[in-house]
Amino acid sequence: MIRIATEQDAEQLREIYAYYVKNTAITFEYEVPSVDEFRTRICKTLERYPYLVAERENIPVGYAYAGAFKERKAYDWSVETTIYVAKDVRKSGVGRELYAALENALAYQNIINLNACIASPIVEDEYLTANSIQYHEHFGYKVVGEFHKCGYKFGRWYNMVWMEKCIAEHPDHPLPMIPFARIRDKFAEQYKEMTK
Repeated sequence: MIRIATEQDAEQLREIYAYYVKNTAITFEYEVPSVDEFRTRICKTLERYPYLVAERENIPVGYAYAGAFKERKAYDWSVETTIYVAKDVRKSGVGRELYAALENALAYQNIINLNACIASPIVEDEYLTANSIQYHEHFGYKVVGEFHKCGYKFGRWYNMVWMEKCIAEHPDHPLPMIPFARIRDKFAEQYKEMTK
């Protein structure tokens, strides 16, 4: 089941994320954020963008959300996407379902460009492989840029790539971007109908 996150999800989603902070270079964050910080992140995101949770047997097993690509008004039709799946359910289809639902929500908002910022190994190691890049390629993203040795974690340097996917045409006069807070109930209801 995919649903919209609430602030009550903070502790369980933080636990999913904690594994990646402590054991991987997938995120360049060094310290696991507090539950309060995670709650704040969820609430702040939901003001403007979707923040979705995948559940199995009422237990969150992954989450995906969008955020501002850049703060300037001209970037309204572009977002940065993020996804994390609990380590024991990877490669089970949860990520695919989450990203499909996220794209659906973003389409409701008239978003066009999806951008993903992904840690990239110079040489694959125990902290980072190219799996995230390959996953995004499988989902239709393309690498559009790479920054070299810009992230330092676990005593080594990592690259970072930007990947992009367009989910709509670029019209001369795009429809205005609609904040997610204004459409969340409509999206939740229609998504529930689509997944029956």
